[in-house]
Amino acid sequence: MAKSRAFYVVWEGINPGIYTSWEEARRQTQNYPGAKYKRFDSREEAEAAYRSSYWNYVNKNTRSSRPKSAAELERLGVLLDSLTVDAACSGNPGLMEYRGVRTDTGEELFRGGPWPGGTNNIGEFLALVHALAWLQQHGQPHLPIYSDSRNAQGWIRQKKCRTKLKPTAENAKIFELIERAERWLQTHPVTNPILKWDTERWGENPADFGRKK
Repeated sequence: MAKSRAFYVVWEGINPGIYTSWEEARRQTQNYPGAKYKRFDSREEAEAAYRSSYWNYVNKNTRSSRPKSAAELERLGVLLDSLTVDAACSGNPGLMEYRGVRTDTGEELFRGGPWPGGTNNIGEFLALVHALAWLQQHGQPHLPIYSDSRNAQGWIRQKKCRTKLKPTAENAKIFELIERAERWLQTHPVTNPILKWDTERWGENPADFGRKK
């Protein structure tokens, strides 16, 4: 009997994408902190999954993935006096937006978008820069910020959005925002601690857009 073909979606890894062999996918995820990937039996399923979120396909019905109350988060060690950011993108590229909320109450403090032709990683990066600028403007230069995107946090450290997305007429506004964000990072010190949101332990972060099925 012929072996059935498999497709591997890598949402977070060295080079996110869809791979047709485990060896290829393994090279993208091995030794990559927080790598997110999953096997699918058809290209159609894999492409739909890649356009969506990892959390729609892994642990979507477990206790760990559901949003937790502020009391639960505090018991787990989350710093409630903080700001949390998240982004959403319908497609890759697709319609992208982001927002920032208070971690303890979920009160929305700012929102950006939606803009066409973006990616989730770009949204996460812009959300972090917006949070840094917002907190400095409001006299809170040391309040912690949570984000569940390692890529975006790395880009903040490098002061550069390392996206592979190419500029087009459709996403011109997004690249204008990227340029503005990079300029802000070059001219302002980053004094707020940026912390990794642990989705597996703490559930979806308070800034999540809540669109997962």
